[in-house]
Formats: sequence, structure tokens, C-alpha cells
Amino acid sequence: MKPPQQQRGNVEGVLLSRKLFSSLLIALIVSLGLVCLYYGTSFAPGLRHRDHHPADGSDPVFRSFVAAASDEDEYPSSLSRDAADLVVKSFPVCGMRFSELIPCLDRNLMNQLKLKLNLSLMEHYERHCPPPSRRYNCLIPPPVGYKAVIRWPASRDEVWKVNVPHTHLAGEKSDQRWMVVNGDKINFPGGGTHFHFGAARYIVHIAQMLKFPNDNLSNGGNIRTVLDVGCGVASFGAYLLSHNIIAMSLAPNDVHENQIQFALERGIPSMLGVLGTKRLPYPSRSFELAHCSRCRIDWLQRDGILLLELDRVLRPGGYFVYSSPEAYATDEKNRRIWRAMSDLVQRMCWRIASKKNQTVIWVKPLSNGCYSRRDPGTTPPLCSSDDDPDAAWNVPMEACITPYSKSK
Repeated sequence: MKPPQQQRGNVEGVLLSRKLFSSLLIALIVSLGLVCLYYGTSFAPGLRHRDHHPADGSDPVFRSFVAAASDEDEYPSSLSRDAADLVVKSFPVCGMRFSELIPCLDRNLMNQLKLKLNLSLMEHYERHCPPPSRRYNCLIPPPVGYKAVIRWPASRDEVWKVNVPHTHLAGEKSDQRWMVVNGDKINFPGGGTHFHFGAARYIVHIAQMLKFPNDNLSNGGNIRTVLDVGCGVASFGAYLLSHNIIAMSLAPNDVHENQIQFALERGIPSMLGVLGTKRLPYPSRSFELAHCSRCRIDWLQRDGILLLELDRVLRPGGYFVYSSPEAYATDEKNRRIWRAMSDLVQRMCWRIASKKNQTVIWVKPLSNGCYSRRDPGTTPPLCSSDDDPDAAWNVPMEACITPYSKSK
């Protein structure tokens, strides 16, 4: 039998060996975990290394292949190792000549397909998606030198010039303070065609016209969603966010091309679209307020069908803010348009909530009462009972008033 001192020594040795083994095992597990985490983020398609962001702000995913991508129609034959690891592998990247392709708004394709579009009805600004045989099925690359976007709220006032390499709007709209080129950035002073002193003051002016508390257009949360038609670079929508209002800014890809690209780069909700022949892609009663600042829309065409589309998406008691020469100019042409618009909105049961300086604000009725009091045969008529006012995708507009449900 071993002496007690030797037995204690053996026990302590065993315990020490077990502790050492446990420590080594834990260290090994932690090391494996860190290795898996590191390489997992490397190969995951949606994740990027923090230390891969270059000092110039360029995008680490696309930086490596943009310089190598050709201007030909072909997809790039191969990507760098980093890009191959980070880009979703199931989609190739288009050639650089497609960096500004908008597949369903491709004017060149429309001409090639010889689509018979009515230009007077703005059909050429509506969506016309290519047939399967003409689809590219590749990822649109960013402009050469694209930098990581400036984050909100700083992006409200500035973006990288290289990210939207089109500065002609800055010169064309310099007197209206839409945007200003400043070195490697483009600044947005907040101006607009009818708010040269800035969108912030213009929004307060609208709130004052409606006598809302604290000059806040949200009116205590009663106005939360706004549709801005013909939005330019979306400064109106940008400055509404500080009022706890979210706007959808809408503009076509017209002579002011890239205006929506600027809006999206700034981080403002916006989309390419037009009031043409199809309904806007929103169900009825989606917005508390619609806005048009010199949007150059003929609201009287086709029995007021475009104004009736705004009526469809406005909620009961919703507002239409209209800043345009028709509301204030004294020449005969604008007076004639104003009288015709006034007659149309009166038959639609809208009334003037406020009119001051260059702006008029109409308000939509809260119930069906006014519609039922109209004389028989008054136009525009009420929509038929089988019309679905919430059907919005690829649905033709109709020149009719969407009534409220029976409970209204």
C-alpha cells in the first residue's frame, strides 16, 4: 500500500492533467469557432468584411471587377477571387454598358420591338418588360468607382458624384437650387421649382395654410403618408421625414433622367412612374396627402382621368396640394385652365381648404353624401359596383369616382 503522501500526489497529478486537457479542449473549440466565423463571413454572399472597406469609400464587392469589366455586351468572363466569393454566384454580372439599364423602361428595346405607344398618353414612360428571349438575367453593375453610400441623415444633403455621374441637372436647375456640384460630391440645398427658399419652409407654409398645430404638417399624426407626383430629386419627401411623414416620390425617366436615381442615392423612398394609362401600383386610400409642385401634368385630359386616379388613392378627407401657375397666374390661358379645373374638382366633390400665393389645397369629402346629391348624369360618374378600387397592378385607369363603402 502506497504512503498517503504519494497517493495525494497521484490524485493531484490526475486532476492537473484533466484540467489541462479541459483547458486545451476549450481553447481548441473557441479557435475553431473563430475560424468558422471568419471564413463563414468571407463566403456568405450577403456579408462583407469590415476591414475590406477602402479608405476612399468605394464598394468592396464591385471595386475589383469594375475596372476589368469590358464595355461589350458580354458578361465579364471571370471575377476576382474576392468578388467571386462575395457576389451571389447564381447571377453573372452584366457588362459595364448596362450599368444604367432599367429593364422594363428600356426605350431602345421599345423601339426595337416597335411597340405602338401613344406618346400623348405617356405610355412610353410606363413599364414594358422585355419578352423572355430579350432578358439579360444578370446583375446591373454600379458606375465605375462607385463608393459606399453616405448614410442617412447626411445623405439628405449630399451624395458622392461618382455614384450618379450625371450633373447636367445641376446646371439646368441651378436657379431653383435643386442640386449643386461641390468637388467630389453633389449637394442638395433643398430647393424646388416652386420652393426656391427650401422645402423645409415650404412644408411649414403648407401646414400654416391648413392651420395645423405647431406648424407641423403631420397634424398630430393624422397625415402620415404622402404621394409626391413629379418629384424632381425628391427634396420635398426628404424634408417630410423630420415631420414623421413618409412620402413616396414619383417621377418618370424623362428629359430629367436620373432624378429618381439621385433620390434613391439620397435614401429617399421613390420610384420611376407616371400618371399615364395604368393605375398607380397602390390600393385605394393609400395616402393622406398628394402633392404636385409644377409637375407639368394636364389634369383636364380625358375627362379628368389623372385627377380621378389621385382621388382613388387618397383617403377620406385627404388633401391635394397644388403649386402651379394655374393657381395664381393672371394671364388668360392660365385663368381658363383654372376655371376648368375648379369646375372639375367641384363635380368630384372636392372643396378648397386653403388658397394662398402660389398654392391651392383641395380636400376630398369624408363620405358619399356629396356624390348622392349630384344631379343625374353629372360627370365624372361613380365607378361601377363591380370595380375593385384596390386592384392596382397593370390595371387601366377609368374616368370615374371611387365611392366609399355603404357604411360611409
